[in-house]
Amino acid sequence: MGTFQIEGGHQLKGEITPQGAKNEALQILCAVLLTPEEVIISNIPDIRDVNKLIEILRNLGVKIKKLGKGEYSFKSDELKLEYLESERFKKEGSGLRGSIMIVGPLLARFGKGYIPRPGGDKIGRRRLDTHFEGFINLGAEFRYNKEERFYGVEAPEGLTGTYMLLDEASVTGTANIVMAAVLAKGTTTIYNAACEPYLQQLCKMLNSMGAKIEGVGSNLLTIEGVTEMVGCTHRILPDMIEIGSWIGLAAMTKSEITIKNVSWDNLGLIPNTFRKLGITLEQVGDDIYIPAHNNGYQIESYIDGSFMTIADAPWPGFTPDLLSIVLVVATQARGEVMVHQKMFESRLFFVDKLIDMGAKIILCDPHRATIIGHDFKSTLKATTMVSPDIRAGISLLIAALSAKGTSIIHNIEQIDRGYENIDERLRAIGAKITRME
Repeated sequence: MGTFQIEGGHQLKGEITPQGAKNEALQILCAVLLTPEEVIISNIPDIRDVNKLIEILRNLGVKIKKLGKGEYSFKSDELKLEYLESERFKKEGSGLRGSIMIVGPLLARFGKGYIPRPGGDKIGRRRLDTHFEGFINLGAEFRYNKEERFYGVEAPEGLTGTYMLLDEASVTGTANIVMAAVLAKGTTTIYNAACEPYLQQLCKMLNSMGAKIEGVGSNLLTIEGVTEMVGCTHRILPDMIEIGSWIGLAAMTKSEITIKNVSWDNLGLIPNTFRKLGITLEQVGDDIYIPAHNNGYQIESYIDGSFMTIADAPWPGFTPDLLSIVLVVATQARGEVMVHQKMFESRLFFVDKLIDMGAKIILCDPHRATIIGHDFKSTLKATTMVSPDIRAGISLLIAALSAKGTSIIHNIEQIDRGYENIDERLRAIGAKITRME
């Protein structure tokens, strides 16, 4: 396992540019399978999960050329579909949850798609039912090999458009179904569709490839099937989760930081949610400027005086990926806040590590934690810890950068799955962080 050694307690200063969005990249990369023509994608983050998916596409026969930093060309004109039934794919596909999204494009174009049961973060149950129920609604037959934990869908006669009401507004489920439906015969209507900016980006890309998708940005999508898709050029949005992480980092370390080129129009509730914690942030063009919070920050209360609750919800609600950042930032605020993680049941279990560092947190149940802020009257204590998943990992890293003394974080591969060259980029603004293999 890789390890970070972090000397905390230093104020940072400077500019940091967010990477391309991980969650968008995983969808967009799968969409290249829908056409034999060239697709050029830029602002692809150089992170473990994305690089794993690029390698799976390469092994599937996609011709891939690196054109520059974060920019690649993809051509899926001579695919090796036998790879999908190989032992190699069973190993590689199971290590990346995002690989599930190759199924929709392959099913639409070739009449079959297979995937081993995927892994990913240990943050509770994350069902695949929405994906496969959508494919079945489009006319596919479902296969499951229980012994090998291998899923498959087949539609040798092609897919047929239909109306469907999703049982949950799954982002990856919606993306997968949309990619299958663009080549189906007739019209597909998807209600309770996810509408995150990343899903909107996918739909815009598909439309530029020749798809006919209406309702983009809403939870009601109408897709008129076409017979073929063509190539396109697409640029990935900046990563909103990384942007929220840097806001939290600036507040916890009392640092003056400018986050560059954030695509304000796609941040939704993120800026105002951090403002509810008392954090000052200003829009300067398309940048976020955060001044040094040398006097701390005060959590707001509701109009009736009751203390604040911050909860996640499907877009345009507050993204669950930033609740762990909110939680760690609250440990040094003035006031109290309850963090309510509605969408995943085990994502708050890293709080025991923050409690070990001196944070005042009451874990009410798997979904709720109450945080009583220190107001910087006592600092967190340095410690040794292990990163359990991407978002908990970055939260522990922020805690370590604010803590007094030197902390050690093991299993930093989890952080590397979602954050590009994070140690180098943090050192550039003054962080004392060393990577040890």
